[in-house]
Amino acid sequence: MTTFQEELEALGQWPLRPAPIETLQVNVGKLCNQTCRHCHVDAGPTRAEIMTRETAERVVDVLRRYAIPNVDITGGAPELNPIFEYLVREARALGRHVKDRCNLTVFFVAGKEHLPEFLRDQRVEIVASLPCYLEENVDAQRGKGVYAKSIEALQRLNRLGYGQPETGLVLNLVYNPLGPALPPEQKPLEDAYRQQLGERFGIVFNNLYTLTNMPINRFLTDLVRHGSRERYMDLLVSKFNPATLEGLMCRTLVSVGWEGTLYDCDFNQMLAMPINHGFPQHIRDFDAYVLARREIRTGAHCFGCTAGSGSSCTGAVMEIAKQIPQPA
Repeated sequence: MTTFQEELEALGQWPLRPAPIETLQVNVGKLCNQTCRHCHVDAGPTRAEIMTRETAERVVDVLRRYAIPNVDITGGAPELNPIFEYLVREARALGRHVKDRCNLTVFFVAGKEHLPEFLRDQRVEIVASLPCYLEENVDAQRGKGVYAKSIEALQRLNRLGYGQPETGLVLNLVYNPLGPALPPEQKPLEDAYRQQLGERFGIVFNNLYTLTNMPINRFLTDLVRHGSRERYMDLLVSKFNPATLEGLMCRTLVSVGWEGTLYDCDFNQMLAMPINHGFPQHIRDFDAYVLARREIRTGAHCFGCTAGSGSSCTGAVMEIAKQIPQPA
C-alpha cells in the first residue's frame, strides 16, 4: 500500500507544514457516559484519564499570551470533567470563541442537568453528535436509548435559542458512517437531516458536518473483528484527494492532550504521536511562533482526512473550501 508520505512526496507537498494556529483543541480526558462503536478516543464510563486543574490553568495561560481565536473542547464527554466549566468561563472571558463537542446525552447525567443553560449563557457553540436521523442506526452505534435522549436534548437546546435564526447560538450536528464506508456528500445529507428532524420533531440546527471514521482504537478493533481493515484502508487510499491538503485541520490546529502533551491533531493524540522532537511538546512550553515552523507528523490514518471530500473537525474539507472567497 502506498504510504501517505509517498503520496505527498509525489505531489511535492512533503513535509506537511502548518499555517498560523487558529484553534487550540483541548481534549480534557477519556471519561464518557457512552461507549460508541466508532470512537477513536476509546472513551467510556470506566476511563480515569482526565485533565487536572493545573493543566487547565496552563491552557488558559496560553490563551492569555497568544491571540488564538478558537478553543475547541473535546473528550470523552468533556462536560464530565470538573474543569470543563472553568475552561469555558476563562476562555470566554478572554474573548475566545468556544466550541463544545457534545454527545447530547450528557445533559441527563446526574449533576449535569444545568449544562444547556450554562452553554447558552456562555454563548458556546455546540457541535453535537447525531450519526443518523433514524433511531435504529443511532442506537446500534451509540447504545440503546441514545437516540431518544438526543432528540429530547436537541429540542431543549432549540427552546433555549440554539439553532434559531437571529440568536447567534450555533448548534451543529455531526454525522459519521455506521461502518467502513466514506460519508455521503455533505450538503444533500444536511438537507435530509433538516427535513427529517424538522418534520418529525420540530428540530432546527445550523450545519451538519460529515466525518470519516478513523481506523484508530475502537473503530479499528471493530474493523479487525469483522475482517474489514484491509478493505477499508484500500478504500481510503484509493479515494485520496490532493485537493483536501490545503484545508486539513492539522495545519491550523494544535491539540492538547489531557495530560498536557501537544499534538498536531486529536487523531495523532490517540496514536501517541506528539509533535516532532525539537519543538515544544507540552503545554507548559507552548510557543506559537516556534510551533509554526514544525513539520506535521503523518501516518496511514491521514488517508481518513484526505479521502473523497475530506474530513475535519468542521466537516467535509471540500465543503469548507467552497465557502472561502476566492481571489478575483
